[in-house]
Amino acid sequence: MSEASRFDAHEFVEPEGAGADDRCGLCGESRSQIRHHPTRIRAAEQLAEPAEGRRHGGRTLSHEEARAVYDRVGSFQDRQAFYEDRAIDLLIRHSDFGSAHRVFEFGCGTGRLASRLLAEELPADARYQAVDVSPTMVGLAQARLEPFASRARVVLTDGTPVVDALASSADRFVSTYVLDLLSEEDVEAVLNEAHRILAPGGRLCLAGLCPGNGGLSRAVAAGWSWLHRLSPRIVGGCRPQEIVPRLSEARWRVLHHEVVTPFGVPSEVVVAERARGAQVP
Repeated sequence: MSEASRFDAHEFVEPEGAGADDRCGLCGESRSQIRHHPTRIRAAEQLAEPAEGRRHGGRTLSHEEARAVYDRVGSFQDRQAFYEDRAIDLLIRHSDFGSAHRVFEFGCGTGRLASRLLAEELPADARYQAVDVSPTMVGLAQARLEPFASRARVVLTDGTPVVDALASSADRFVSTYVLDLLSEEDVEAVLNEAHRILAPGGRLCLAGLCPGNGGLSRAVAAGWSWLHRLSPRIVGGCRPQEIVPRLSEARWRVLHHEVVTPFGVPSEVVVAERARGAQVP
């Protein structure tokens, strides 16, 4: 970080009295502390990050970093079921998968949800397509979905939000505990892709970490966010965030929105219908 940029993020107040060292009105540190102390320099760097990068918990993992993390996590990801399953149950209940024939999942992980949908929820002629950034996850999902190989396809991607799927080619777009891993820009891009891929009247089916709705869940979310700011890798890159405010009423009609907090871990469930006639900006 350059000498100038160390101070650009701070708002210094003129000192009172001769010889006083002026201090930042944001963090309270003096110029000399910021100049000479490594941790203060890092604080200046964080303050200098664009607002978009700091929102909802600071820096997010790059696509390459996310791939490395989830290649390492592998099948251990399924151990998150203790707090995810209640949200997934609600998502399934309100998504009407029984009438779905073309499902697209963004970030399928180990294929646990896909296997349940194909075995228990979807019609026998329904087709399923998914993408994931992790080769390990893609391999696990493909193995898990082998009994449905004739109608299920899982593809490895480079992590970019734009996917290889035709416009209006799906009636369900599913993503669970993935958007909370992505940058602000990538979240918006995924929602745009969901709108493009879904046919009018198709359903956006999402679940992920959120800020909570009570004392315990808000405390858990705050602690999770603190860990994410400390190092995104500690929490697998995920952090609590809200999805509904991102859904434009001109493009989406929210059918169900609910927050659940098993073991104090807050998750948000959102099912929204793609508005008929709405266009991607």
